[in-house]
Amino acid sequence: MADSSECLTTAILDIDLDAVVANYRSLLDRLGGVASGAVVKADGYGLGAARIGPALATAGCREFFVAHVSEGIALRRHLPDSHIHILNGLLPGAEAAYREHRLIPVLGSLGEIDAWRGSSLPCDIHVDTGMLRLGLPPSELGQLADDPSRLDGLDIGLVISHLASADEPDSPQNAEQLEAFRAARRILPQGRACLANSSGVFLGADYHFDLARPGVALYGVAPVPGQPNPLQPVVTLKARILQVRDARPPETVGYGAAHAVTTPARIATLGVGYADGYLRSLSGRAQGFIEDTPVPVVGRVSMDLITLDVTAVAEPLTRPGQWVELIGANNPIDAVALAAGTIGYEILTNLGPRYHRTYSGGAD
Repeated sequence: MADSSECLTTAILDIDLDAVVANYRSLLDRLGGVASGAVVKADGYGLGAARIGPALATAGCREFFVAHVSEGIALRRHLPDSHIHILNGLLPGAEAAYREHRLIPVLGSLGEIDAWRGSSLPCDIHVDTGMLRLGLPPSELGQLADDPSRLDGLDIGLVISHLASADEPDSPQNAEQLEAFRAARRILPQGRACLANSSGVFLGADYHFDLARPGVALYGVAPVPGQPNPLQPVVTLKARILQVRDARPPETVGYGAAHAVTTPARIATLGVGYADGYLRSLSGRAQGFIEDTPVPVVGRVSMDLITLDVTAVAEPLTRPGQWVELIGANNPIDAVALAAGTIGYEILTNLGPRYHRTYSGGAD
């Protein structure tokens, strides 16, 4: 008998925690003895930091990175003994919250450094080596070189920077940022050095330093576009067929008559749409799978529904209630991202709350 909750949903999103852990261990193997943290911002890239964080902690991960202090506060409830780093730095007026929840601010300006001085808790220092987003710019790094006493009293755990083009191994910016980071470490030798993100892990040992902080690779997205993905898929998304219609020329499908029926066809409607994070840009470009047979998305993705041409599949497999794989073994998340004209990050972080979520694997 089907699970009762499964009967009440039109789409199921399964997150494989064992695959997340396997990807973490695979990255550790590639790091060759260098430690690794885990980036679990944006609610674990949309997959549930409250489940992913403890699974990685059980596997030995001790350093976790989120963007916002609110994310750190929420994660602390599930990771009482781990180090939680706040990548967006020190939020003005929120110093007490960092102390109460033992959150580590990644200080990215002299103003933040001055505000944290006197705290007994650790901090990190972020150096901008070419992203021009967060981090100490060269001018402020130069001021620290001239007056290192501004760091007196700080317990600096990590000195970090962020690679802008690590997913392009041939980009000269990688070597430029590496040299800039080495120069910054001569000014800031305190603590451990942390540079490599997911793609940076694959740039080689020169980029590994003391700690890596992969994010999207943990969730199965290919770290180097265009190359074979060495990581395990984490996400499976399947949706039910709600209705099947026989279609004949000159009928059209969906909003704007975007798909014109040119030969007799069977059109299946599924209960997934852009309100669920199935992006509108997938209209007429994506495909699902019924068992091993691809079935193309036809017409526009609407708020709650998509339509697929299931003519190639035998009728017993296209009745209402039949599951169609939208992301999974036949249809990896990178393929879906390519069809949408975007990246796996956006697909993951847009997976919506209306899906019935199940978690497989992971320690009790």
